[in-house]
Amino acid sequence: MIEHTKGIVLHQIKYIDSGIVVQFYTRRSGRQSFLVHGTRNKKAGKHNVFFQPMFILDLVSYHRESRSLQTLKEYSVAYTPSDIHANIKKSCVAMFLGEVLTSVLREETPNEELFDFLEESIRYFDACTEGYANFHIAFLAGLSSYLGFEPARRSFSREKYFDMLEGEFVESPPSHGNYAGSEISESLAAFFASSYEEIVKIHLTGAMRNELLEALVHYYSIHLPGLKKMKSLEILKEVFS
Repeated sequence: MIEHTKGIVLHQIKYIDSGIVVQFYTRRSGRQSFLVHGTRNKKAGKHNVFFQPMFILDLVSYHRESRSLQTLKEYSVAYTPSDIHANIKKSCVAMFLGEVLTSVLREETPNEELFDFLEESIRYFDACTEGYANFHIAFLAGLSSYLGFEPARRSFSREKYFDMLEGEFVESPPSHGNYAGSEISESLAAFFASSYEEIVKIHLTGAMRNELLEALVHYYSIHLPGLKKMKSLEILKEVFS
């Protein structure tokens, strides 16, 4: 059947001589892979830019539930994240987030709230002209709630340690060892409680930002055992160090 939906580009790979397979997160059907013909020849190659991470497209496809690879009939650009792809720092963030989302978004079922969170996040990040060095930290903190392991908010200042196994802030270091120290936990509590507009108030050194990122990636890996190693992680850490 013909399906109309909006999709966020996560990742693309080469397929046959003239086509690519593009992985999207769609509003109507969750994660989907689409075969796109003719994007690697000279005549149509200029359109390949639309299949870079974080582009948002309106899609029309030949959809079959029994197939893992759908065929894209036509598409148009719903939103071009122009500054993300013109700004080297933002493009590194987009590459990293594309890797994260490719690894963690497995469900081929609709989740409109998650889709809306992703779309709003992309639009916000693209529009930022300054104060976005903390965005990727805030994004991972916010995404955790849609993936089912958002931690309980810290209730008291004496809860100085973030227990990663239980997803809560506690007063004493847990015996299992999977926890963040007091300084990192303090910042994590702030990110889990802040909106994108508020994260500019969280002042971090480059080293602290990288420690927070490592802590969040470790937290994700505990609750998503199949999480792949992020190739762009070290690049991102270098860019914002």
